[in-house]
Formats: sequence, C-alpha cells, structure tokens
Amino acid sequence: MREHKNDLAGMSTAALLARRRTLAGRLGDVEQTLAGSLVEQTRRCGKAGCRCADGEGHGPYSYFSPKVAGRGRMKYVPAVLVEVVRRYLGRHEEIEAVLAEISAINAELLARRELI
Repeated sequence: MREHKNDLAGMSTAALLARRRTLAGRLGDVEQTLAGSLVEQTRRCGKAGCRCADGEGHGPYSYFSPKVAGRGRMKYVPAVLVEVVRRYLGRHEEIEAVLAEISAINAELLARRELI
C-alpha cells in the first residue's frame, strides 16, 4: 500500500488528488477501531494446593493492551469478544496505513505548492 516518495513525485497532481480521494473513501466506518494489542497470559491464583503453585498457570486468558504514551493498564477480554477485538485491532492498522499514504500524498502536494 505504501508508495515510495519518488513514486508520488512522478505522479501528476490530478493523479495524486484522485489517489487521495480513493484512499479517503477506503476509510469507511472508523468507529470500529482499537489502538493497541491483544496479549495472552496465564495467571496464578495463589492457593497453596493448586497446580498453578508449581508453575502451570491458569488460562491462557486474553487481555487488551492499549496503545498509549507510557504504560497502560491491560484489560481482560472475555473469550466471546476476542475475535471482535482482533477485528477492531486489524481495522486500526488498515486505517493507520491509509492515513500514512494520504499524508505522504499531502506532503508531495505541499512540496509542489498545490495542497488544496
């Protein structure tokens, strides 16, 4: 999806504007996006006779780790929502890639003094 800077420089202004319009149309529904990652972990319950006391933890359980500046707190994700969270995370990656390409196009248009 990402085009090299020189590829953009070789395109006409009309082609850049058309490409930008096409990319913007691909953004679609941006409500279903989630920035972060899905992490699987095992846990220990702390009971003396439990199997987890010997190293074999309970789980694995899924947790959402938000993408924030600094350290975020992970949130438990119930098994029934794991696929939904994965879809939202994937959608976020798609949106970021499209926005990066739109930004590159806008930077090229700015360099040409044709940013509109």
